[in-house]
Amino acid sequence: MNDQTSHRDFIREMVAADAISHRFGRPIRTRFPPEPNGFLHIGHAKAICLSFGIAKEFGGTVHLRFDDTNPFTEDEKYVEAIRTDVTWLGFAWDKELYASDYFEQLYAFAVRLVEAGKAYIDSESEEEIRAHRGTVTTSGTPSRYRDRSVEDNLDLLAGMKAGAFEDGAHVLRAKIDLAHPNMIMRDPPLMRIRHATHYRRGDAWCLYPLYDYAHCLSDAIEEITHSLCTLEFKDNREIYDWLVREVGFERPPEQTEFARLNLEYTVLSKRKLLRLVNEGHVAGWDDPRMPTLAGIRRRGVPPEAIRSFCDTIGVARKEATVELATYEYTVRNELNMRVPRVLCVANPLKVILTNYPEGHVEELEAPSYPHDVPLTGSRAIPFSRALYIDRADFMEDPPKKFYRLAPGREVRLRYGYLITCTDVVKDASGEILELHCTYDPLTRGGNAPDGRKVKGTIHWVAATGAVDCELRLYDRLFTQPNPDDVPEGQDFLSVLNPESLIVVSGAKIEPSVVRDPAGSQYQFERMGYFVADVPDSTPDHLVFNRTVSLRDSWQKERAKASNV
Repeated sequence: MNDQTSHRDFIREMVAADAISHRFGRPIRTRFPPEPNGFLHIGHAKAICLSFGIAKEFGGTVHLRFDDTNPFTEDEKYVEAIRTDVTWLGFAWDKELYASDYFEQLYAFAVRLVEAGKAYIDSESEEEIRAHRGTVTTSGTPSRYRDRSVEDNLDLLAGMKAGAFEDGAHVLRAKIDLAHPNMIMRDPPLMRIRHATHYRRGDAWCLYPLYDYAHCLSDAIEEITHSLCTLEFKDNREIYDWLVREVGFERPPEQTEFARLNLEYTVLSKRKLLRLVNEGHVAGWDDPRMPTLAGIRRRGVPPEAIRSFCDTIGVARKEATVELATYEYTVRNELNMRVPRVLCVANPLKVILTNYPEGHVEELEAPSYPHDVPLTGSRAIPFSRALYIDRADFMEDPPKKFYRLAPGREVRLRYGYLITCTDVVKDASGEILELHCTYDPLTRGGNAPDGRKVKGTIHWVAATGAVDCELRLYDRLFTQPNPDDVPEGQDFLSVLNPESLIVVSGAKIEPSVVRDPAGSQYQFERMGYFVADVPDSTPDHLVFNRTVSLRDSWQKERAKASNV
């Protein structure tokens, strides 16, 4: 067992004690049990890291089990997407299993419960069942079918399995306590009729277990030791324990809840994510603004950053919301250690160096990685008479503390020379077409031999060899930290950020990136971290997604607003 006491949380402490005492009489075994009805998101990543991490740390095994008990919403495409996401995160499962493979066993357990008088067939409508369960302050009332004989219940159950009844005609319910303070325990439904084609079982089955029934018994069948889930399932623990006990499992799994991941400016409800996709607010499940692992991957976030983030926030019993700045810091820190730097100009303004030899091109040397990164290497960048700088780096009438280029002012071209603006060329409407500047040939590398100081340094790209590219500047999808906390009568869509995606065409990038395939990552100096989009970027049309900016500009804006 790998002792990880420096990162030991309450769940790991519990598992460690159980492993030492051999409480379950079998090796530690966990599972990750997604429903294949949507794409995984960053909240699932926390659960994946926990279940897979514990299995590895304590020398156990882990199952990837698809809880596929709803034929109306599940699809093979989601199964494949989940496999891809778990693998991308860096985890491998010991077995891939499906709740749908246990339908026969779950039916046999249902027969056992009916025979023991612990379950019955209810023929009331769904609305009647809901009404008869009572409220938090009043007890439920018995269904008129609650006291059916065992023989009648078994006959009806067999007919339900054989497809003799329409959807909703009958439901199998546990027979527990209609006055129970936990409303989940008031004769919860266990199995229902669904005449629908299952993506794996086809039309061979029409009696489907509900989640609370299938989930715990699938855990028990697989001899899971620790069933780890988020706090919203806390009230379900009683039905979990009741079912595995009444069916007869010895040393059954134990459910333990932990706080789910809540992240600022993010929604993690599958229903809400589905709305974003279906209503066209995003371009799909893998839109880089989405918190899905597919979207995060396309945005260029490395899996190591997700694992590090989950390790940073830890596992706790109490709900809390994590600042997005914490997540973005983790991403920046990971990318800073691995991606090379290049020069890119988002909004190019042409500069002509009037005293630079026409037709001459030289190569300047620039480091590929920041000075604080253990990686080494340099790249050659072309320098020519015609350059591009960003329009934001020039002002004709600059205010105080604007240290970039202006008429008569000298600035440093990063890795290049000192230049001075001598003329501004405009069209008839007054729009700036280009700048004329002079360069100091004695300042190659950006340093003046006479020791004169220059405050401003700007980035640039030589017109010779410059490559056009499209930049997709992604930002947070919502304008307020908690998108669910909106005024009455509104919903989360009312706080969508209209600037969550800004597409910039005609940006200029240095030619060193042209040879790299889609998926290549860079730090665009002074702009942020970017990744060549998969699948849209091609050698003929480079497309770069911004993974994260170089700093948290939103925090600055919030601080300004709070001081107004």
